[in-house]
Amino acid sequence: MENSPQMSFPRLNEPAPPFTARTTSGDRSLEDYRGKWLILFSHPADFTPVCTTEFIGFAKAAPTFAEMNCELLGLSIDSLFSHLAWMRNIKEKFDVEIPFPIIEDISMKVASAYGMVHPGAADTQAVRATFFIDPNGILRAMVYYPMSNGRSIDEFVRLLQAMQTADDNSVATPENWRPGQPVIVPPPKTAEAAEKRAAEGYETVDWYFSTKTL
Repeated sequence: MENSPQMSFPRLNEPAPPFTARTTSGDRSLEDYRGKWLILFSHPADFTPVCTTEFIGFAKAAPTFAEMNCELLGLSIDSLFSHLAWMRNIKEKFDVEIPFPIIEDISMKVASAYGMVHPGAADTQAVRATFFIDPNGILRAMVYYPMSNGRSIDEFVRLLQAMQTADDNSVATPENWRPGQPVIVPPPKTAEAAEKRAAEGYETVDWYFSTKTL
């Protein structure tokens, strides 16, 4: 259709697609989050069981994300009134307040710009996509889940901690890294530097694999 939004997929380490949208907390734009991390996540539909558990999980973790200078922003291709009714239902039935905005994206403009709609999964539903956007508006991570399975909010907390640690210390983090564990020192880039690596005071297994404790 001529007026249908064009599907695209954003790329890591490039500016996240800009947007302005109506939400349950008023209008929001990507620029509103400048200077903070943002986790933008989509869900297939309001009033669905798996999505309800995810929203409860995000709500309970919201103070933890806030401590890490990170805001949360949900999205689905449902109306604002559906979002509001669902939020009220979660409060009534599960005694959990949803503290973050949810984008109304009936036009699918935001979902299409971020590659959230996969026709093979459903014609008009956004898949479980999650995007980590840094304080400079750069897309740093993307995570996609199938419709049948809920996300791990604990993993998103861990991933954000790992990215912030890597940024702040110019290091990398190993598999399943947690705060307090050793981090990976970037490998040397010249033959001379590789020769010196073992004497630099790191825990060195070989010239290309060294760790340190922060």
